Amino acid sequence: MGCVSSSSTSSPRLCKRTPGYEDPAVLAAETSFTVNEVEALFELYKKLSFSIFRDGLIHKEQFRLALFGNSKGADLFADRVFDLFDLKRNGVIEFGEFVRSLSVFHPKAPVSDKTAFAFKLYDLRGTGYIEKEEIREMVDAILDEAKLCLSHSAVEEIIDNTFNQADSNRDGMIDPKEWEEFVKKNPACLRNMSLPYLEDITTTFPSFVMYSGVEDCSVLK
Repeated sequence: MGCVSSSSTSSPRLCKRTPGYEDPAVLAAETSFTVNEVEALFELYKKLSFSIFRDGLIHKEQFRLALFGNSKGADLFADRVFDLFDLKRNGVIEFGEFVRSLSVFHPKAPVSDKTAFAFKLYDLRGTGYIEKEEIREMVDAILDEAKLCLSHSAVEEIIDNTFNQADSNRDGMIDPKEWEEFVKKNPACLRNMSLPYLEDITTTFPSFVMYSGVEDCSVLK
């Protein structure tokens, strides 16, 4: 499997043509994956990148299809995750970006990496702070995708509880340090930041589906 294995089902020529293709050994050294896992991810990447446009790149429509089974329409959660995977900010995800970004969801990835990714997920404006409106938008998006309905007062209670716990200096924003401390006290917030199948990717070839339901976390209670 992959391009460095003599038994690979992927031709070396295809690997060279794949945009952003990088040596599995290099990617393994920089991520939580082993070389074999990176090679397995290349097979998964090919499946995704040729699902609609067949150009060896993962576009936003393909990413939405992989996450939620629907390639059309805007979705804040899916679009935000896509933007964080798109490290080069060029509107597509290349293989190296795919592996490096997916690494944060590996069960063995450092908690600090998962915490930082979750912070960026909620920092919709990219200001370096999480504001109430950003949490409100993300909670609404997650509830909508999960087809759950909460009253306005219930959503506001979620937001207020989050800020009562996390905004320690009471300035109306959550900074990275406050978020880090909040997550330490509420580790369930990172529950969905680990995808167990990534440890079994060399033996189990799953569909790439990330659970987007409401986290079992006081930030969303």
